[in-house]
Amino acid sequence: MPGMEMLDLKKKLRSATMPAPTAKTFETSAETSTDTSDVPQPSCRKTAAHALTIVRDGVITGEGPTTKGRIHFSRALDADDAAWCARILTVSAVEHQPVSRAEVEALFEISDAAAERTDDGRFDDLLAKAVTHHAASESGLPVPPRTVALSPDTDIESWAPTQAANIDTKVLEWLASQMRGKRHINHRLTALVATLIGAAALPLAQLPGMLDMGML
Repeated sequence: MPGMEMLDLKKKLRSATMPAPTAKTFETSAETSTDTSDVPQPSCRKTAAHALTIVRDGVITGEGPTTKGRIHFSRALDADDAAWCARILTVSAVEHQPVSRAEVEALFEISDAAAERTDDGRFDDLLAKAVTHHAASESGLPVPPRTVALSPDTDIESWAPTQAANIDTKVLEWLASQMRGKRHINHRLTALVATLIGAAALPLAQLPGMLDMGML
């Protein structure tokens, strides 16, 4: 077979076997060398919650697309893991939507999975703000865009609810169930619930999880 025909045949075979992309993926950030090619970019809150479970799996095993390019031990959470969570939660597709319950539950699962932390408190700050964003929106209160509310440069006191009467008790009961018996105590979140959301003003029977933690 002539050389040019052989080259054309190889090109056809290669194009026929190359799978088409099935989902948009994160573009590599200029601020990080992390390979993002295997993590679908969220298009809605449901896919954002799914992307967070990929981070969770990486924290548990120390392997996977969110741990590439660095040494990552199992059951450890580092600054890059926290950055992954922040990027997922603030993509443009969900920036102006309240943080969903599924996203918050995925963050709690990440927190539970991490026995060691080297993120300088960034994840705990993000979790506290995400929980408050969800709780406030579920209670019918206005919340700022995620890029503002979840930013480490934004004080949560500048937008979080300040009165217990403003928060739906069912939301607080759900939050108590998420916080009950946790190995890692998020002091930022517990202080927030006790002071800003006003958990101490509610009947103690409604917040057994917080009693377990000695908050009240």
